[in-house]
Amino acid sequence: MEHTRVIYHKEYQIAEVDPRIFGGFIEHVGRQIYDGVYNPQSKHADEDGFRKDILAALKDMDMSVVRYPGGNFVSNYHWMDGIGPKDKRPTVRELAWQSIEPNQFGTDEFMKLAEKMNWPTMIAANLGTGTPEEARNWVEYCNSPIGTKYADLRAANGHKDPYGVKLWCLGNEMDAIWQHGHVPARDYALRAQQAAKMMKDVDPSIETIACGSCKVDLPTYAGWDREVLEYIGPFADYLSVHRYVRNDDSNAADFFAVTNAITQQIEEMDAVCRYVQALSRSRKRHYLCYDEYNIWYRARKAEHKDGRGQFAPHLLEEPFNQEDALVIAGFLNCFIRRADVVKIANLSMLVNVFAPIITRGDDMLLQSIYYPFMMYSKRREGMSLRPAVAGPGYESKLYGYVDYIDTSAILGDGILHVFLTNRSQDERAPVTIEFPGGRIESLQSAEIVTGPGLKAENTYDQPDLVISKPFTDVKSTDGQALLTLPPVSVAALTFKVM
Repeated sequence: MEHTRVIYHKEYQIAEVDPRIFGGFIEHVGRQIYDGVYNPQSKHADEDGFRKDILAALKDMDMSVVRYPGGNFVSNYHWMDGIGPKDKRPTVRELAWQSIEPNQFGTDEFMKLAEKMNWPTMIAANLGTGTPEEARNWVEYCNSPIGTKYADLRAANGHKDPYGVKLWCLGNEMDAIWQHGHVPARDYALRAQQAAKMMKDVDPSIETIACGSCKVDLPTYAGWDREVLEYIGPFADYLSVHRYVRNDDSNAADFFAVTNAITQQIEEMDAVCRYVQALSRSRKRHYLCYDEYNIWYRARKAEHKDGRGQFAPHLLEEPFNQEDALVIAGFLNCFIRRADVVKIANLSMLVNVFAPIITRGDDMLLQSIYYPFMMYSKRREGMSLRPAVAGPGYESKLYGYVDYIDTSAILGDGILHVFLTNRSQDERAPVTIEFPGGRIESLQSAEIVTGPGLKAENTYDQPDLVISKPFTDVKSTDGQALLTLPPVSVAALTFKVM
């Protein structure tokens, strides 16, 4: 392939990268909770019923915030069903995924898990079938010092000190007809504003996330967001954005180019936020929270989403391959490049349900998308730099022109983190990284994800087909870095810079 120059000027800084873009998401769906992170019957279970092997793998992902308990699940969830003595908790028919929910894992179990993992937490309140007052009470349960009804209830359940949950979603996907409690934008905005007001009256330090458009192809896209933000105003701090991408035609070139569409969605949603800010003459700007994003298309048939009244059924179990690793890296590149706009992001989800980690009995497998997330997450501190790419590219049928090399970078204290993907399916890509305004001194660390082919995926028989490995094909010379990327690969590099 023709040579590519990737140029990052030291002074062309976009914004500080919010570490919360490296977040995750767990929901009561399929085998994510039960038979996933929580399985007291597993030989790997610790004293609290959490699987130690899964927790060790999640710890290596170093997630900066984790969202709970849904997702679609939350619009039917009443949080008080999941607290108190476990033998007193009701077993209910959960309607979002048509499964049996025994409520053996609830708020206190999630907070215990978060404490073990050192996860900052993010809770989605039920604004579908729930009430603003119910959401307010949940904030009191989690965040208030003892001396009031729900704080004392928390203490009675074994946790005297407040949990201090700072991020609260005002419902989930309320623009979608499939969501329980779905209403038009104006009705949702009324409900969300009432909830947010009461929630912030309980704890003024919390930040709230309003439901934005969950799909770009819904007829209410952008209009919903404008109407909601106009009404909620300062009672919301972020706008929720969701994005699941797919490769139904098995066209890798188009699939890799979906970064153009992700960038377009960011720009459109930010334009709505800026419009509302201008319209209201407000100094407050709403930022974006991608609290659900991933690849999802293989497990979309009806039988993949209907639990048929079972407990912990196999639902939404998406296998991931080598090309999927590039697309997850593409999401992260988009978020880093728009660090001025995207402040929170949650990979959806974490275990068994379109997840980087899957289980089979007591066995565990790391899927291909696990590795790029891990490589990026441990290189997350600093300022996003504006990229310039000079090199070959191609025209995507669905998304237009893209460079073969997709990239982002974060400038830290004396270090430069550079992220690269080679979207070529058959050619190695020689790349020069230039750092005007500074100088690349040496390589501190580098990893690469690649594999034997586009459709290669890790299996229990072959768990190491698509994994991260040390990347040695890198040289530093004359203040620049030279490297060659294999076809269909993701690299993360850290340089010492002056």
